[in-house]
Amino acid sequence: MIESPYFPYAFALVIAIPFLIYARQFVYSYIKFKNQELNFMTVKGQSEQRIHAYERITLFLERIKPANLVSKFDEDLEAHEFLFLTEKTINEEFDYNASQQLYLTKNSWTKVVNSKSSILHLLHKTYENLSNESTLQDFKTVFLMNYMNEQDYISSCIEDLRKENLIIN
Repeated sequence: MIESPYFPYAFALVIAIPFLIYARQFVYSYIKFKNQELNFMTVKGQSEQRIHAYERITLFLERIKPANLVSKFDEDLEAHEFLFLTEKTINEEFDYNASQQLYLTKNSWTKVVNSKSSILHLLHKTYENLSNESTLQDFKTVFLMNYMNEQDYISSCIEDLRKENLIIN
């Protein structure tokens, strides 16, 4: 047998190559698994954020329903004070929830904005059509009647959000 000074190195290399290949495969598989796990967590996190956005927008829409608006604030207010406070409350809550548009479709967000605008328009239209000696109770009654005579766009918007949420998730 020919003894070469490089024989021990060659022998060590022959034995080390399978272990290096195995280690490389292990590291590659581990990185691939971690990337899949990260992607899953990202999708899950986005899904949870989307669900939370739908919940917050639905709550906003429920709060601006006329039946809920007329029960707010003190009964001793004048109609113009009630109008001011209600409009302020709606706008503040809308501004607070505006970031949720990132998680809704453009069509749904447009419906939410239209619902808010329609309620504000209905409030002002009701106030303008009342006589000066009308009480707050008269204003609230006429406001509810006007809303009932129109299409229930808030409930329609909530139903569309519900359907959209089921499709996405």
